[in-house]
Amino acid sequence: MHTVRGMFKRILVVSAGAAFGLALALMTAHWALAWSWFWQHRDLDRSSDYMREVLQLVNENYVDANDSSYDKLTHSALHGMIESLDPHSEFMESDDYREMEEEMSGKFGGIGIQVEIRQGHVIVIAPIVGSPGERAGILRGDEVVRVDDKAVEKGATMNAVIDRLRGPAKTTVRIGLYRPSTNKTFELTLTREVIKVDSVRDAKVLPGGIGYLQLTEFSEQSGVEFEQALGRLMQDGATSLVLDLRNNPGGLLNAAVEVAEPFFRKGELIVYTQGRKADDRDEYRSESKREPLKLPMAVLINAGSASAAEIVAGALKDTGRAVIVGERSFGKGSVQSVFRLKNGEGLRLTTARYYTPSGVSIHEKGIEPQVTVVMTPDEDSKLRLQRARSDVIAPKDFEERFSFAPIEDRQLQAAVDVLKGVTAFSAHAAMAATEH
Repeated sequence: MHTVRGMFKRILVVSAGAAFGLALALMTAHWALAWSWFWQHRDLDRSSDYMREVLQLVNENYVDANDSSYDKLTHSALHGMIESLDPHSEFMESDDYREMEEEMSGKFGGIGIQVEIRQGHVIVIAPIVGSPGERAGILRGDEVVRVDDKAVEKGATMNAVIDRLRGPAKTTVRIGLYRPSTNKTFELTLTREVIKVDSVRDAKVLPGGIGYLQLTEFSEQSGVEFEQALGRLMQDGATSLVLDLRNNPGGLLNAAVEVAEPFFRKGELIVYTQGRKADDRDEYRSESKREPLKLPMAVLINAGSASAAEIVAGALKDTGRAVIVGERSFGKGSVQSVFRLKNGEGLRLTTARYYTPSGVSIHEKGIEPQVTVVMTPDEDSKLRLQRARSDVIAPKDFEERFSFAPIEDRQLQAAVDVLKGVTAFSAHAAMAATEH
């Protein structure tokens, strides 16, 4: 009986000790988490307090009360904070956020140019095919220096400039441009239009069964439009493909993956993004359930090919599925995540960088072509007009209307020559295998 009672006491003591140890461990873990949280938020609290102090100081003492309301000061601070990070991050007012959504849907108003902030200057990446900007002769590399009667000051935000360029359809805007290639500044008066962007601009079969497909941007419908156009080319007898991504300024990451998918097996890596932390890696793999197309392929790129266009070109080059022809691409390899904020406002923030399947970074490097064919600014300008006005076929009519005879597309011809060589080599290899 004493033995049993003693054992029972020991069990109680042990149980009490275990419970105390567990409680102590839980308390230690709790305090550790609390302490970690404190250190992580100490800098945030200190900075927030300092910002609040300055806001109050300006609000109460600035000479013009209307310009120093808390709302105005907060928005100005947000613009400065975000847009000082890099050219692609921005705080979007409600109107800007709505316009961004319209643009991503493939339909918006304006003159149809894609711009970029570089070293404080607003630079044209590429005019949208068929837009007022392209028809007026705006070229990639042109700098926007004036909108209507107001100069574009160095350091102006991209949104501020775009806001001035956009407006109701059928209204006019005067735009001053500086062209580095000629060292001249000139002015154009353009009529705004509702810009409806079709991703696939041109799809046809060239002599020799070479399919040609021009993709002008990557929006929500790009993947569907590309697959449909590709199917039509195959039905029309295309046995190889030239994918023209020249002057394609990019767009949605998911659209780039969808365009690349037909050439990749299910589960194959197309692109991945890497953020600031080791585990901030997102992989984008093909979800195609079909066997990948094994067409001989050439991809055309130039300095106006950016972002999503570079993802597609990089994936196809990296995996040996296509030969890249043309000029080094733009080199925009950063990922912007869009966050919806209060009052319909938004935040576009650079959160990661793109990498090709083998781990090559696109950012500020671009895609290097395997077959380099550099076009002069004059050639590029004429070819853009020729591609945009494919409705004028007769050379004589074209020259009378545009004051120059159609010129050869040397980059396209180089891509065709590459595919002819690949096709000839494949045929020779097949014959050799049959003989043996």
